[in-house]
Amino acid sequence: MKNKFAFITISLLMITSIASYGQKKEIKTSESTINWTGKKVTGEHTGTLKFSKGHLSLNGDTITGGEFVVDMTTLSVTDLETGKGKEKLEGHLTSDDFFGTTNHKSSKLVITKATKQSGDTYKMEGDLTIKGITNPITFDLKVAENSASTTLSIDRTKYNIKYGSGSFFDNLGDKAIYDEFELAINLKM
Repeated sequence: MKNKFAFITISLLMITSIASYGQKKEIKTSESTINWTGKKVTGEHTGTLKFSKGHLSLNGDTITGGEFVVDMTTLSVTDLETGKGKEKLEGHLTSDDFFGTTNHKSSKLVITKATKQSGDTYKMEGDLTIKGITNPITFDLKVAENSASTTLSIDRTKYNIKYGSGSFFDNLGDKAIYDEFELAINLKM
């Protein structure tokens, strides 16, 4: 009887232990947001993108990694009114000059390391893939009970997006587009 009780106790401990490791906390894609800002010499444009899926990996309540997929076909410009200007810019941003969404329908961020910093902030390291090109990225993620947020600064030229870049083309004048764009990300879980 003692052996049977010990076996049951050990089995329950193992099940509890396994359940607390390797958990995934899925994001609510319909409530999570990605706002982008791209700047040029004469101003800036803003817009949105949507997640197709994503999760944070947990060990207990500690973040250990994660993976997020962005549906690049949802790219939208928000600073222009509906009409030719908005449609033209969205068409150009989804073309091969920029994100080439016909051939690259998604982008992906895989978090390979998460280190808890002070308070509710994690230092995240991972691999960001845009247009099939992967580069390492590091950023801080602020975490609350059922949400997380960050701002990423991304050098588009590392992903072969060179259109209008003063780093690659001379004499662009006021038509130059800055290499870095920003993503303000809010995750809801």
